[in-house]
Amino acid sequence: MKHTKVKDLLNSTTTLQEVNAKGWVRTFRNNQFIALNDGSTINNIQCVVDFENTPDETLKRITTGAAVSVIGTLIESKGAGQKYEIQVNKLEILGDSDAEKFPIQPKNKPSLDFLRENAHLRVRTNMFGAIMRVRSVLSFAVHNYFQQKGFVYVNTPIITGSDAEGAGEMFKVTALPFDNTPRTEDGKVNYKEDFFEKETNLTVSGQLEGETYAMALGQIYTFGPTFRAENSNTSRHLAEFWMIEPEVAFNNLDDNMDLAEDFIQYVIKYALDHCQDDLKFLEGRLLDEEKSKPQAERSEMALLEKLNFVLENNFKRVSYTEAIDILRDSTPNKKKKFQYLINEWGADLQSEHERYLVEKHFKCPVILFDYPANIKAFYMRLNDNTEPGRETVRAMDILFPGIGEIVGGSEREERYDVLIEKMKALEIDEEELSWYLDTRRFGSATHAGFGLGFERLVLFVTGMTNIRDVIPFPRTPGNAEF
Repeated sequence: MKHTKVKDLLNSTTTLQEVNAKGWVRTFRNNQFIALNDGSTINNIQCVVDFENTPDETLKRITTGAAVSVIGTLIESKGAGQKYEIQVNKLEILGDSDAEKFPIQPKNKPSLDFLRENAHLRVRTNMFGAIMRVRSVLSFAVHNYFQQKGFVYVNTPIITGSDAEGAGEMFKVTALPFDNTPRTEDGKVNYKEDFFEKETNLTVSGQLEGETYAMALGQIYTFGPTFRAENSNTSRHLAEFWMIEPEVAFNNLDDNMDLAEDFIQYVIKYALDHCQDDLKFLEGRLLDEEKSKPQAERSEMALLEKLNFVLENNFKRVSYTEAIDILRDSTPNKKKKFQYLINEWGADLQSEHERYLVEKHFKCPVILFDYPANIKAFYMRLNDNTEPGRETVRAMDILFPGIGEIVGGSEREERYDVLIEKMKALEIDEEELSWYLDTRRFGSATHAGFGLGFERLVLFVTGMTNIRDVIPFPRTPGNAEF
């Protein structure tokens, strides 16, 4: 008999039918009631066992974590909290779970740190089942949004010879032996003997390659893994994460901000429409977690309220210069509460500054634009008519409550001669990026794009506070388990 998903059973409109359900035991109480979950929904279905006619040997094997198959009659439930239950006629243990060794027991309420150490099993909990279903729906929404708007999905290289961000914090890719690495006469690694015959790395961004495709296909997007060898052991950083990067020919900075705002609002609304049960559960989890925090540290809005707030309010657009003035005159800056004090124009904003602007000053999502040129990447378009020493670029960052920066983007420098000058000033090898410069040599045009770290979006939508809890197997400094 073909089994039916728990989600479909709970949404059924027909009772007194014989059904087959398969899943994992969450709890088994009174030798009679199995809470069965198969991952299709946050909700369990109760399966009522006729314990008097079930062998003791079988009952002892119904333990938390065990995989079981039940065949029985779907009936209206007499108990509170569930619409239907299954009156079990036949039960089969598909896979045993040793109750004393299974690390995730409902009674113990394991900590998030403990669950991270058991990332291969944590998805069996309600919390992580909900997070991963929301992540899956958001991933679909990303593709849905761009496909509906006629964007072309492009798979940019994971192994690359270019450093799009110019940060140098990249994972090297090599097939050379570490114990006998070939060297040149001056003692440097001889990459000519390596697999690609040149120095290569894991990508930090697909943007540069994406630009070349936008300059032929008009509007493209990438959605793939990116890697940063940045030794940031924080709740906001991962060494391996997923990045969404649209790039649009003929768009300027204003178009770019419009696209980013519309995109974010679309995917959040999609999650609200398709993940109601999971988001309600995660909202309750967040409320419980915040009860232990001092009142001043608690969120002003519940999770669903916060998500709807983003949908119902236009993002506030503020220039970097205006933001610096606000921060310089702010109470935490004057009272030296900021870890990084803002004294002058040109400072690189930190997460504490971004969150102050969003959570305390404007109390809504904020788009900062026109940043100082010397703190942004070489490919960002230089603004015209800026005063010497205060040159700005057509960059923009979107700041969210609880997260800080969630999106970074810019109008790209489309002028060949200006781009060349910027590359020379930063000692970027023109020959290495000659293919990129070709897009400025042959039919250059205004274009713009942005990058959105997918995990930061999932973090915001689920209300979680640590980015390691919104990706199946987090990769962080000192940790590449599983």
